[in-house]
Amino acid sequence: MENKKLNLTMIMDLYELTMANGIFDSDMRDTVTYFDMFFRRVPDKGGYAIMAGLEQLIEYMNNLKFTDEDIEYLRSLNLFRDDFIDYLRDFKFTCDVWAVPEGTVIFPQEPIVTVRGPAMQALMVETMLLVTINHQSLIATKANRIVRAAQGRAVMEFGARRAHGYGAAYYGARAAIIGGCTGTSCLLTAKDFGVRASGTMAHSWVQLFKDEYTAFKTYAEKYPDSCMLLVDTYNVLKSGIPNAIKVFDEVLKPLGKRPIGIRIDSGDITYITKKARKMLDEAGYSDCKICVSNSLDEYLIRDMIFQGACVDSYGVGERLITASSEAVFGGVYKLAAVEKDGAVIPKIKISENTAKVTLPGVKIPWRLYDRKSGKAIADVITMGHEKIDDSEPYEIFDPVHTWKRKVVTDYVAKKLQVRIFEKGKQVYENPTVKEIAENCKNQVESMWDEVTRFENPHTYYVDLSEELWDLRYSLLDKLAHKGE
Repeated sequence: MENKKLNLTMIMDLYELTMANGIFDSDMRDTVTYFDMFFRRVPDKGGYAIMAGLEQLIEYMNNLKFTDEDIEYLRSLNLFRDDFIDYLRDFKFTCDVWAVPEGTVIFPQEPIVTVRGPAMQALMVETMLLVTINHQSLIATKANRIVRAAQGRAVMEFGARRAHGYGAAYYGARAAIIGGCTGTSCLLTAKDFGVRASGTMAHSWVQLFKDEYTAFKTYAEKYPDSCMLLVDTYNVLKSGIPNAIKVFDEVLKPLGKRPIGIRIDSGDITYITKKARKMLDEAGYSDCKICVSNSLDEYLIRDMIFQGACVDSYGVGERLITASSEAVFGGVYKLAAVEKDGAVIPKIKISENTAKVTLPGVKIPWRLYDRKSGKAIADVITMGHEKIDDSEPYEIFDPVHTWKRKVVTDYVAKKLQVRIFEKGKQVYENPTVKEIAENCKNQVESMWDEVTRFENPHTYYVDLSEELWDLRYSLLDKLAHKGE
């Protein structure tokens, strides 16, 4: 079968094109719209999430083009006008796009991507925008939780074989590095994004040889500078560790080499690592690291550390790459405003579910930092034309319990979004994955400990400016009376 590269332009829901086709033949054809992507709830009841996936969204938007094969397929559906089909054949992306940079700590309701442009174009990017940002933000957020649970010990992403397809393995590993993992077992991700490839052997290597000692000896002879042995194929304490020590003595020591470590993938890891550490130390290998794996997550890692497990690094697979505890990020893409006759008209979506009521208008998310400590105080979403002058005191208030107010002084105000595209042309330079990971680390360190804890984290304040609050509630009031 011919191996063809996927044209990601067609990663879209049918309704995006049926709506665009309807708009094409109406007086809204050239209407300029504003759409926001935001999410409503942090996964795992956490205190914050991590933005990821922007580089792949940019790549998609740079390559929006319908092929001849796409055009013929769409024509065969008998849903679209011929002149609309011709429009798609010559399609050119001309939107303005703003987004929060990757690695940034993000919170519910904040616009993390904003698209401004003709309604037809803004509608057509919805699916790919959501699947890209949702997936990688979910994995980056989960990875960051696991990395924090490890309390400075290295965490490696080992989940490719458990991912939901090769795309999820490839980009999930990228997101895990952004979240703080030190390496990945996925070679393609490591190669393409310039990050560390991690891994040693499987149990099958040990089983292939006549005995465990021969398997270890052969591996040490082949890789004397990076020797890490998997010691739990048979019995960690009775054979695995003794055979590893024997090989370290007989193969590595005469070469003047030291072992990198051992890996344990099963059993009562806390108990076994304590015993293994003692055995290694007594044999003169106190520098030999202990790595553990086996369906780990942030809670298991935290418990191991609490119980005194002797672990130097963790290999985390299925529960990271699938974010198994909560496998949906939940970002949505909603219309916020349209331009008409030179004016911007705010739009709002209402719902019986108050969490689904959107924020209208063109908006900017800001983060206020304490000037002395560098810690984040609160985020504020303002109207697009508003400025927060950090040389003056600024009053923030709870958008629901509006009597809860605070005047912020001695602070720094920073816009969270940056421009990515201007009239369809990329104006943003993508940082490297390592730079994004460093940004993520710095961002998390700017949060108070109360926000980053696993259990019942402090709710970080995401407030609205007075003008945006007034706009939202005036529209709600108007629509409520209209529906009477």
